[in-house]
Amino acid sequence: MRLEDKTAVVTGAASGIGRATAERFAREGARVIVTDVDDDGGEAVVDEIESAGGEAGFRKLDVTDAEGFHAVVDDVADEFGLDVIVNNAGTGHPSAAIEDTDESMRDFVIDVNVKGVWNGCHAALPHMKSKGHGAIVNVGSLASLLGLPKQAAYSLSKGAVLNFTRAIAAEAGPYGVRANTVCPGFTDTSLLDQYLAMQEDPEAAREALAAEYPLKRLGEPEEIADSILFLASEEASWITGHGLVIDGGFSTC
Repeated sequence: MRLEDKTAVVTGAASGIGRATAERFAREGARVIVTDVDDDGGEAVVDEIESAGGEAGFRKLDVTDAEGFHAVVDDVADEFGLDVIVNNAGTGHPSAAIEDTDESMRDFVIDVNVKGVWNGCHAALPHMKSKGHGAIVNVGSLASLLGLPKQAAYSLSKGAVLNFTRAIAAEAGPYGVRANTVCPGFTDTSLLDQYLAMQEDPEAAREALAAEYPLKRLGEPEEIADSILFLASEEASWITGHGLVIDGGFSTC
């Protein structure tokens, strides 16, 4: 098993990519700390992992709370050690032109998508550097690489995640810590459902999105989790500072 005897913290793990990642890690032998603002969803993931014979625990966490993030990570590291952190928690926003995107929405997106990732890395790095090893996987987006129209705040935030990850890789590499980003295309999660719900015809919008991809379908959370697992494992031991695009070929078009 690729993560046997490892401890991993996964944020936003009550649903979507985070949930799929927590479950995938557990099947690979990791002790998984599921974190989310959703108590019921987080506990349900833990129950599912434990029912399958894995080891997991839940910690309620708002990733925008730097002090709270440090408290969770410090507690986990003191009790179990810390080998992997996956900064997955994120948010989107309604489609809008830049000039029509109000400050409160912009700030909320940046707080969750940028400060949340910063807080996770800020909390985890001292523990990983002191041990001389660790893997950080931050969840970006195709918007880390491509500016998406009417998604300016989201594009701003996800572009920052990718370049921040590169900075961590350069700075923490000498201490044995690797940092990488996954950059998924549209993936079938609740975040996508929220986006589609704002469209005039959600089902037609879903079909139109899928048609834009060479593979003619959207991604599944489990497919993104597989790539996160790879980057977190020793199979990726000489990969750091990388943005792994997982997009069904969209960016080749």
